[in-house]
Amino acid sequence: MARITAYTGATLTVNIKEEVTLNNKDYGSLQSFTIASIADINRRVLTITTTEASIINFAAAGAGGTFIPGKVQYMRFTNLDATNFITLTFTNSAGDEVAIKLDAGRSFIWTADIAAGMVGVMNATENANANSDVALADMALVQADANTASCDLEFFIASIA
Repeated sequence: MARITAYTGATLTVNIKEEVTLNNKDYGSLQSFTIASIADINRRVLTITTTEASIINFAAAGAGGTFIPGKVQYMRFTNLDATNFITLTFTNSAGDEVAIKLDAGRSFIWTADIAAGMVGVMNATENANANSDVALADMALVQADANTASCDLEFFIASIA
């Protein structure tokens, strides 16, 4: 039986580029950052139906579709549909939820805490003074549903060892 060797960590480079010229003036921008020691990439295309379903879970032990919050450094979601939107619902370990509309052809990026990954990254509260008493909790679950017809969703998750 062959022994499985751990991957050597690689550096993920993320470039966000806007290109626009308005009245002959360039307002474009390029922002770039790197994440070192990436040892695991999960890139999938899922068909999202009009019934909300869990697509990513977070737990102390990783498995198929389940990720360790402290290891995940970067998540990108891209709606590959040309017409319909997808609702992404992020839930933290305190049960708080936030829903994001991901329109046709658009992407949403969630970058992690540099030192802690998806630990202590999210709070959703109705408190008017949310900025003064935010209790950030760990990412626990990502769910998705399409608005009127099934859509393909690509997700890309990069984790450290």
